[in-house]
Amino acid sequence: MDKLQKFELMNKIVRELEDLQNSQTALIEKIGKIEVDNMNGLNDRFLEKNLGEMHSKVAENVDAVSNIFTHFEEQRDEYAEKNKSAIEALEAQAAIEAANE
Repeated sequence: MDKLQKFELMNKIVRELEDLQNSQTALIEKIGKIEVDNMNGLNDRFLEKNLGEMHSKVAENVDAVSNIFTHFEEQRDEYAEKNKSAIEALEAQAAIEAANE
């Protein structure tokens, strides 16, 4: 795997982690809406207990994903800076090859 391929894979992973982070945040929002609906009329104890536990677990996942995302994004940025000239040269070579096809 050359430096450009590695950098592109790192970018892909960053995008996937960001998507995972957004998905986890959406889960928190959905759970919160159900909790509010339950409080505004049903007052179902089973829902209250289990949704509260689920909310906590998903919130922990959001924190974990955020930490992983931040760490890996920094790692990718450091790699890009360290290998900037090699990545740019490979990108230029790929552009030339694409233009010649």
